[in-house]
Amino acid sequence: MSEASEPEAEVPVGGPARQGMPAPPPAGTSALPPATYQERTVLVTGGGTGLGKAIAAEFARLGADLLLVSRDEGHLAGAQAELASLGRAVRTATCDIRDPERIAEVFAEHGTPDILVNSAAANFPVPAEDMSPNAWRAVVDITLTGTWFMTREFGRRHLAAGTPGSVICVGASYAWTGGPGFAHSSAAKAGVKNLVETLAVEWGPYGIQINGLVPGLMPHEDMTADIRGGLRMAEATATPDTPPGLGSRQPALRVGLPRELGWAATFLASPYARYITGHTLVVDGANWQRRGVVSPPVVVVREQLGRGPFGPEGLV
Repeated sequence: MSEASEPEAEVPVGGPARQGMPAPPPAGTSALPPATYQERTVLVTGGGTGLGKAIAAEFARLGADLLLVSRDEGHLAGAQAELASLGRAVRTATCDIRDPERIAEVFAEHGTPDILVNSAAANFPVPAEDMSPNAWRAVVDITLTGTWFMTREFGRRHLAAGTPGSVICVGASYAWTGGPGFAHSSAAKAGVKNLVETLAVEWGPYGIQINGLVPGLMPHEDMTADIRGGLRMAEATATPDTPPGLGSRQPALRVGLPRELGWAATFLASPYARYITGHTLVVDGANWQRRGVVSPPVVVVREQLGRGPFGPEGLV
């Protein structure tokens, strides 16, 4: 979905126009001074694609040098070529964030960054009863344990050097609400949220701030095929009272744009947010807070994912 494909306002009969939230400023603009991050280095995990790359781009526009970390060399090469056009140094390092020894090597090779953005995560929809032990471990180990390993290495090095630092952990709103169909990811993201709140207290006295950042629906190229398929299904099931398009399913009447998450990240790590720590900022147009006057019919997760009933054969 392109950044220009935002839904048009709907005009109900006999009522005011539903304008939705206005479109954001154009790409390349910022509310912060252009040199806010001059002579600063930002390490972004999962920075080769999707929201991680979008966050990295906004830091670079404000003068930051980048260190992008990913398991995929191809993703890193593509992001490096794209982001280098912003005029800042862009280094890359292949790293599985589940491996604390490799993380230590990356920090030793490239130095300790001033800012860490934990964007790497794993996710796919699955009914809880169908989830294999390997599926659980894969998502929790990357999303929660990997985030902890990266944050621990960052924090230890700043503590040893006596230098301040800032950490941003990309989370999810189902850390508060639970996430049917995503038991592994919602449990992991709840752990990340708690980690933010815990470390803010432990490390605040040493000048290390840590905050969470939750994206809403922001379609991007890094979404898995399963999730993209679910979004297409949501568009296809529009009712006469609900116009097609994902934007119509958000209180803002539009989807979010990845750069909007990047702008929020650059604020949270900036000198203008020094007194904000232990907080999780949700950037989703109020979607996670919506409630209907009348509860809709319950559609079990298996049916939403097009799976038949769970029977004895599932125990094999």
